[in-house]
Amino acid sequence: MDLIRRIEGNILILTPDSDRIDAASAIHLKDQFREAVDESQGRVIMDLSGVNFMDSSGLGAMVSALKLLKGRKLELAGLTPVVAKVFKLTRMDQVFIIHTDLNTALTADGANAA
Repeated sequence: MDLIRRIEGNILILTPDSDRIDAASAIHLKDQFREAVDESQGRVIMDLSGVNFMDSSGLGAMVSALKLLKGRKLELAGLTPVVAKVFKLTRMDQVFIIHTDLNTALTADGANAA
């Protein structure tokens, strides 16, 4: 799995190129996330609108990614119903800033969840 990187202003947008974040892809996600944020100081938004499945390894990768930001927030956008359920059941929806879609995330100030 690769993370597609895009920059808009001072916002780094990362989009997984796979519809699954699971044990097989979690390590790659963490490595690519680390590489991407090493070059960024602004907001970081992960667009998950194309992800239809996430298991506990994928969730663990997201938590690891958050820790790599060293105090900055990792904003998530476009969670599909299955992925949103994983975040809600584990109460991780209280830890991450979650936006309904990427456009909403881009127009937000980085502190408000939709």
